[in-house]
Amino acid sequence: MSGLDWNGATEDISAGAKYLISLGCRKVGVMGFCMGGALSFAAAVLSQNISAAAPFYGIPNKTVADLLQIRIPVQSHFGELDTAVGFSSPAEYNALNETLAKAGVPHKMYTYHAGHGFTNVNSQRYSSEATKLALSRVYEFMQKHL
Repeated sequence: MSGLDWNGATEDISAGAKYLISLGCRKVGVMGFCMGGALSFAAAVLSQNISAAAPFYGIPNKTVADLLQIRIPVQSHFGELDTAVGFSSPAEYNALNETLAKAGVPHKMYTYHAGHGFTNVNSQRYSSEATKLALSRVYEFMQKHL
């Protein structure tokens, strides 16, 4: 993650969304996990081609994007047992949730009794129950906003 060109990655997301719009999609949503979750948050700020975002357990550094500038609906998902300090731990996501709420950002956060990467079937932290619930929520969210 430290070697990622965050601006370039968000530009790629925006370009992909722009391409889908050129093919006739009326709206495009973005969803990502871990670093992709952080990129989803960043794209919610930096891309005018994204209409909704669903980040999972990842928060970008404040130098990447000012999340208070989000103007599209965002539904985020975090694990209550996440130990990724500085990226997606309960301290970080609770502070983010409070800050976004105070700023009036259109955001709903869900937490699950699970660790970081709880949707990854190849991880020891995989939680089938949390994954099913989270993905059902994302499906409803995207259906509503796209």
